[in-house]
Amino acid sequence: MLRYLAQDDAIQSPLATKTIEKGLTERDPGFVSVVTMAEIVWVLDRVYGLTDRQIADAVERILQADTLLVQNEQEVFTAMIALRKGTGQFADALIGALNQWAGCKHTLTFDKRAARLSGFKLL
Repeated sequence: MLRYLAQDDAIQSPLATKTIEKGLTERDPGFVSVVTMAEIVWVLDRVYGLTDRQIADAVERILQADTLLVQNEQEVFTAMIALRKGTGQFADALIGALNQWAGCKHTLTFDKRAARLSGFKLL
């Protein structure tokens, strides 16, 4: 997925593009786990130096792709919105959204920035 988004490798990027654009269908989509989404966001930030807005745009493109099935799509969307609005980091927002999905009342944290996210409670 990263090679498809970044288009930065002469051999791997075209292969990723062909696989995603021609090898996947709505009836036979590719699966993207929440762990993969967190890793994509981390790499786009730390390795490629993209802004939060650019990263949120990339996540949104993945979510909108008819040929990709994103695990816990709504929770990934919630994390993407938090990143876009600047209210929290993607991973923290994703953890909180997944915890709410699992029925947790609060996500406890020592992280003051994460505590600003909906559903978080500062210890």
